[in-house]
Amino acid sequence: MRLTIFGASGGTGTQLVRQALERGHEVTAVVRDPARLTVAAHDRLKVVTADVMDPAAIVSAVAGADAVVSALGPRDSGPTTVSQNGARSIIAAMGKAGVRRFIMISAAGMVIDAGDGPVTRYVAKPILKRVLRHGFADMGRAEEKVRDSDLDWTIVRPPQLTDKKGTGRYRTATDLNVRGGIRIARADLATGILALLADDATVRRHISIAN
Repeated sequence: MRLTIFGASGGTGTQLVRQALERGHEVTAVVRDPARLTVAAHDRLKVVTADVMDPAAIVSAVAGADAVVSALGPRDSGPTTVSQNGARSIIAAMGKAGVRRFIMISAAGMVIDAGDGPVTRYVAKPILKRVLRHGFADMGRAEEKVRDSDLDWTIVRPPQLTDKKGTGRYRTATDLNVRGGIRIARADLATGILALLADDATVRRHISIAN
């Protein structure tokens, strides 16, 4: 499969690139600063330096891809538009390139639903939503843009991310949070996302994933 990955130099993006290559995929990693990409050179890896916020600059990076994955997200707790502007630009570029399959990484913390236990629903998440209100607001608007598109999208919602070693084991829930899903290793998140790429049952669905 030919994959284009945005946010490829971040923690989750790096795991996605590495694991995709290990599984035999062809990867185009889109980065702003190639020096930050820690994945070794590979004959199936193409590194593209581009401003993701400029649709015209990334059309060539998504052209010919079987799927596009966005691991973009805010880096701090202050006001931000990174997620929504990135989503808008990627959607526009995919439209111009005629590419349909899109997976966007969002966050389970901003959603309270029946999948959450009482403590999570009434204590933990209300606090989390206040602390991370700017980032969650940005991700919420990014999700809206993705849902409003005509792409074959999947929105993936992980909880707190860690850099622990991947176990290859994770739980998922469709259009519902994972009960007791507090954390997930970035390596396991990447494994789960790669498994979703060819799963038509996840198209136009929200998939929560946790260890």
